[in-house]
Amino acid sequence: MLSLAAMQRTHAVVEYAVIDNTGNSGGGVRFRNEIGVDDSLQTLSCASDFIWRIFQQNNPADRKGVKNVTLYIEIADGIAFTEDNEIHFNANYIVNYSGDLKREFTGVLYHETTHVWQWDGNGQVPGGLIEGIADFVRLKANYIPSHWVKPGQGKKWDQGYDVTARFLDYCNSLRSGFVAELNKKMRTGYSDQYFVDLLGKSVDQLWSDYKAKYWN
Repeated sequence: MLSLAAMQRTHAVVEYAVIDNTGNSGGGVRFRNEIGVDDSLQTLSCASDFIWRIFQQNNPADRKGVKNVTLYIEIADGIAFTEDNEIHFNANYIVNYSGDLKREFTGVLYHETTHVWQWDGNGQVPGGLIEGIADFVRLKANYIPSHWVKPGQGKKWDQGYDVTARFLDYCNSLRSGFVAELNKKMRTGYSDQYFVDLLGKSVDQLWSDYKAKYWN
């Protein structure tokens, strides 16, 4: 096991750490052999820089006041989840993944790191939009997996994840920086009116326009 000191990296005013709790499990061995702590620290740092650019948060005062981001590699269920400034990645997913593991790991970290930095309107932002913004960041970073829906697919705008990410990409094409401005508005609350404020149409009308564009 690497010492904690070797698993930390300070970037600007944010300190990143990776804690490997996997022992000799297959997922732990594959993580250390194919990804490793150093690359994980670098990915956390690069992801944060990228997210700040997407959110147009060049000034640290515009960001969340997070001082530490910690990634835990552990035996768990699912793929990964984030609580506040802690990201938990399931080593069982790592050992069983059959594609390009490093690319998938990076994409998931970009998604999860977005949860660390995005505003949630003090808990008022719909969960589907929260997840959609995280996948929008993953989309713009060019780390999307092949199983994602195509543009125009999906049943509703706040379905979440790839469906909502594709819709937000459409909205961002109508107004450059839309997602950054939407995130800024969500610092203290949330309303569907934000779409009208920024794009001049209701979110339902925008969704209809989006579907019509792709004949879906």
